[in-house]
Amino acid sequence: MPQSNEQLTVMTQVSIIIPVYNRASVVGATLDSVVAQTYRPLQVVLVDNHSTDDSLRVLENFKKEHPGEGFDVVITQEEHRTAGTARNRGFELATGDWILFFDSDDTMEPGLVASYMKTVSKEVAKGKQPDLVCSRSMLVFPDGSQREAPFHKRDLFANHILHGQLATQRYAVRREFFTSTDGWNINLPGWNDWELGLRLLLANPKVAYMSRSPQVIINHNGADSITGTEFHSRQGQWEHVIDIMKTEVRSSLLKPELKRRFVRLLEYRRLVLAAQYQREGCPDLAKPLCQEAYQALRDSYRDNRRWRWLVGPVTRRLFARIASGKRGSARIARILY
Repeated sequence: MPQSNEQLTVMTQVSIIIPVYNRASVVGATLDSVVAQTYRPLQVVLVDNHSTDDSLRVLENFKKEHPGEGFDVVITQEEHRTAGTARNRGFELATGDWILFFDSDDTMEPGLVASYMKTVSKEVAKGKQPDLVCSRSMLVFPDGSQREAPFHKRDLFANHILHGQLATQRYAVRREFFTSTDGWNINLPGWNDWELGLRLLLANPKVAYMSRSPQVIINHNGADSITGTEFHSRQGQWEHVIDIMKTEVRSSLLKPELKRRFVRLLEYRRLVLAAQYQREGCPDLAKPLCQEAYQALRDSYRDNRRWRWLVGPVTRRLFARIASGKRGSARIARILY
């Protein structure tokens, strides 16, 4: 018999895992948003990645200030300084049936966890057990402007490749399902959540969606943001992640036509990266990467008539469009490729 909503609310513990590295000045806002959650029981697993500032002290003070039934704070440390390693360490200590991974410079609205669990309970009442629940989020930029991150209920593979719909803060995952994956790739210093999101989808999860307004605030607000502000200083790292994801798609059990499409979309993301290098004033990085993506796309079409008369010319225009800062190219790419 499916559990009732009331039974699910009472029985289901949720664990929130937050890695922290030198975030003493900003992690307080994140922690305040966690303790403000209306849902209990909550476990908060804080992983200090051997910070050199006062981050650990801030975490310890938070634990002292917020003892209470139904709100359990666990603090640990991880010497290997990558977010993936820290998140895996946090997962080892997590006891919740559902897991939220979160960053130490972002915040959540008070009803976020409760909304996740309400969505789960509705699905369970229908006899369905979701593995992932996707939520909406708001991006905050250095100039103070805000924009809702793209959120789609269809074509999730493509939209994750194009928009990172399964970014770190944007979903809750069932513990048992996450255990069946290989966890976070500890060797990726960047875009590790993008790569993990693809592997989660390749594991064929049952996905539910929250339809409420954005309840996650993702900080793109300056050089101290985890998200960062530029790409050229870490040239090579991003390209490596794209190559890994192409291999994962090609070795998956997807149908051949889906493999071709998703590999093309990954090459489009390589083109986007090249355009970003161009915008950052690095044409020496942009040109060869653009040529690589263009050649890979052309080869995938076997240089046929569709490529020569439609896809190829539009691909060149997309690069110029993105390099000039115009938006909306991903919608074209989703149809084109």
